[in-house]
Amino acid sequence: MNATMPDYDALLSGHLDALRAEGRYRHFLTLQRQAGAFPRALRADGRPVTVWCSNDYLGMGQHAKVQEAMIAAIREDGCGAGGTRNISGTGRHHVALEAELASLHGKEAALVFNSGFTANEAALSTLATLLGATILSDADNHASMIAGIRNGRGPKRIFRHNDVAHLAELLAGLPPEAPKVVAFESVYSMDGDIAPIRAIADLARRHGALTYIDEVHAVGLYGPGGAGVAARDGVEIDVVEGTLGKAYGVGGGYVSGSRVLIDAIRSFAPGFIFSTTVTPAVAAGALASVRHLRASDTERAAHQERARATRAALRGEGLPVLEAPSHIVPVMVNDAVLCRQASEMLLEEHGVYIQPINFPTVPRGLERLRITPTPLHGDADIAHLAGAMSAVWDRLGLARQKRAA
Repeated sequence: MNATMPDYDALLSGHLDALRAEGRYRHFLTLQRQAGAFPRALRADGRPVTVWCSNDYLGMGQHAKVQEAMIAAIREDGCGAGGTRNISGTGRHHVALEAELASLHGKEAALVFNSGFTANEAALSTLATLLGATILSDADNHASMIAGIRNGRGPKRIFRHNDVAHLAELLAGLPPEAPKVVAFESVYSMDGDIAPIRAIADLARRHGALTYIDEVHAVGLYGPGGAGVAARDGVEIDVVEGTLGKAYGVGGGYVSGSRVLIDAIRSFAPGFIFSTTVTPAVAAGALASVRHLRASDTERAAHQERARATRAALRGEGLPVLEAPSHIVPVMVNDAVLCRQASEMLLEEHGVYIQPINFPTVPRGLERLRITPTPLHGDADIAHLAGAMSAVWDRLGLARQKRAA
C-alpha cells in the first residue's frame, strides 16, 4: 500500500505566503558593483544606484592595495584553498593573516573562519562544551552568537540589553567556582548603540568569568589601528571576535585570544575542522586591508565625519533618526509593509538603495531603514539622500520629528 505523498511545495509556500502578507518577504536586488566608483552600482537592467546600506564601511573592498594583493595571490597560489585547514588548506596567507590579527588585538593567537557567523557559532559552542560553562548573553546579541550558545547545549542566562545591574544579579546567582562566559557585542548593528564594555569586563572579572566580545561592526573602524571599541577604551577582553567582510571589505571572520584557547577551538570546533577554508586570495586581500588600516587613520576619520553629516542632514528634514554614538544611522518606520514600500520608492524613483530591516532582525513594530555612510559618500550624495527620503516620507504619510536646525 503506497502512502500518500505530502505536497511539500504547498507546505513551504504557505510559510512564504505568510511572510509576504506581513511585508517581511526578503527581496534580493542584483547589483553590479563598479570598481573605483563605490558607492555607485548598476542594477541588472543597467540603471545606476547609490548604495546606502553596505557593510563595506570604508570602501576597502575596492581599495587598490586589496585588489593588488588578491590578484597577486591568485597568480602565485591559484584560486582554491585546496581543502580544510587540516587537509592541505593551510597556506602562507592564512598563517600571516592570523599572526596580523593576533597582533592587532594584542593576543597570542587568532583563527580565521569562512565568516563572522561561523566564527561566533564555532567559538561559543566549543567553549560552552569544553568548559561546561554557563553563557551569559546580552539579549540583543547577533543570531550567530545565539546559534553558538544554543549549539553548545549548556546552561545560559540572558541579561537585558546593556543592563549591567541585571548581569550582576545573574552572575551573583551562579556558584563562584563554576566556569562562566559573558558574551556581548561592542557596536550593536541595528540600533548603533555601544555596550558599557568596561563595566561589563570589570564585573565579569570579579566573578571569574571569561569575556567574549563581538567587534564585527567595530574592527577597522575604532580604536588604535582599528582594533575595536574595547581597545579604544583600553579594556582587556579575553576573546575578541571580528569579521573581515565589513570594514576590511573582503570576507571571512576570526577569533583571537590566548594560545591555548585558540588551539582548543581549532582542535574541537566542527565549524572549523570540517569547512574548506577561505581562499588564498581572500586571506591575502584581508591581510592587505588589515595592514593598511593599522597604519592609516584617514579612512576612520572621514567615516565618522560622513556619519555625522548624514545624521544631521536627515534630522534637518525631520526624519525619525534613532540617535546613536556609532556610525550606524537607523531611520525608524515601525511598520513592515511601509518599510518595504519606502525602500522600493527610494530605489525606483530616486536611485537610492537601502534595504528594509524587519523581524526577526529587529522586533516587530521597530522596522527601519538602516543607513551606513562611508567616506566615499559626498556632500551631493547626502543631500540627495535627505531630499529623497523626505519626499518618500511625505508620499507615505510617515511620522516625522521636529526638524532640526
